[in-house]
Amino acid sequence: MDATPGYIMNFLTQSAKRIWVYISKRHDLSVVLLFIIISTFLSLMTDNFLTLDNLSNLARNFSWIAIIAFGQSMVIIIGGIDMSVGATMALAGLITASCMDLDINIPVTIAVLLGLLTGGFVGWINGLVIARAKLPSYVVTLGTMSVVRGIAFSLTGGWPVRDLPESFRFMGQHEIQLGSLSLPVPFLIMLITAFIVGLLLDQMVLGKHIHTIKRGERALLLAGVDVNKATVLVYTLCGLLAAFGGLLMTARVGVAAPTAATGYELDSIAAAVVGGTSLYGGTGSILGVLIGAAVLQTLRNGLVLLGFPAYGHTVAIGAIILTVILLNYWRRKR
Repeated sequence: MDATPGYIMNFLTQSAKRIWVYISKRHDLSVVLLFIIISTFLSLMTDNFLTLDNLSNLARNFSWIAIIAFGQSMVIIIGGIDMSVGATMALAGLITASCMDLDINIPVTIAVLLGLLTGGFVGWINGLVIARAKLPSYVVTLGTMSVVRGIAFSLTGGWPVRDLPESFRFMGQHEIQLGSLSLPVPFLIMLITAFIVGLLLDQMVLGKHIHTIKRGERALLLAGVDVNKATVLVYTLCGLLAAFGGLLMTARVGVAAPTAATGYELDSIAAAVVGGTSLYGGTGSILGVLIGAAVLQTLRNGLVLLGFPAYGHTVAIGAIILTVILLNYWRRKR
């Protein structure tokens, strides 16, 4: 009888260890667990976290972060990094807003298309230089970031563009009623984008090439795959998704500014890495990136509700990135 409590405690301890080992090996489960812990903590510590207005704003605001993180994740999977996504978001939003602000009455659809093409062109330039010149992606995209941001300031002389039409602001500010549930339009757009990009990565031949470029480039070359063309395409898609996220953000705030999306390159990298995209390349999933973006935006939202200053947000995100990198290193070492 006396041994029974000790047996139970030993059983519970061993079970907890097995569960922890299993979760630590499954990054997706680790991120889901982190999301649950943060959400539970915020629901207990604040009165506003679980309100419908806050949850709606949370879903709306992480939508464009997730979209640009989808593109960033593909770039990281092939062993690169894109530091120009924030500047691309700002330039795409400014070009679209400037076209709609002209007296020639360019239709909203055409203006949006021009903004998307701008992002795709920036990504194409990045990919072309990186693939052909074999230069480090960080250096190339850092230079592109400066050039694109400078163009954004020159486009309007540093002034924002306001009074955007209602038909454009619809995709950023409105909600769609699905029965008794009201969902923000950006959130629905993000889910559709996640589904499409997920199909590309998991079901299409290009996705298999993307996952193989970092660790099996020689095998792809022997199989007759044009690795340079695939690399250019990945960066082009990253620029296109960055522009798309920039348009959603611009539609949400109703103003296009050359200073918009400053620092979003860090957010996109953080969402991708927290979501399980390995900085060593070759590994990543869109579902993981989606959860990673949700974790980061929930954390940022919670810091605001708890009254932390703005600079504390950057500290928290940076700490999370370092923690995830160390966890990835520990997994690889094991």
